[in-house]
Amino acid sequence: MKVEGQCHCGQIAFEAEIDPDNVSICHCTDCQILTGSAYRVTAHVPAAHFVLRSGTPKIYIKIAESGNQRAHGFCANCGTPIYATDVNEPRSYGIRVGTLKQRSDLAPRKQIWYRSALSWVTDLRAIRQIDRQ
Repeated sequence: MKVEGQCHCGQIAFEAEIDPDNVSICHCTDCQILTGSAYRVTAHVPAAHFVLRSGTPKIYIKIAESGNQRAHGFCANCGTPIYATDVNEPRSYGIRVGTLKQRSDLAPRKQIWYRSALSWVTDLRAIRQIDRQ
């Protein structure tokens, strides 16, 4: 599936060819902190299928619990997280689904680091819903 994405301010734009079955939710505490939210939703794509169309992401190197390093690309202007990839030679990209125009078509197929999931994310149906604010 071809997808197009960009940061909030539009300085960084990209496109990719992804497998919609390869979308996941990560509940790790690093993703909670880096997103400022309960979890992160990511579409995984081989490096050869990711094309940066405009802009240059700023890179932050994150060291995981395992000791592995990941390069996190984000917009230096608006702060939108764009992707994570290998530090030295990208083999794949974890594209942040919220940046994609096609995000409503990309339901996650698995959840990882579930041991860190916040207890209240398992059922949001009971929480009051407001269409606009």
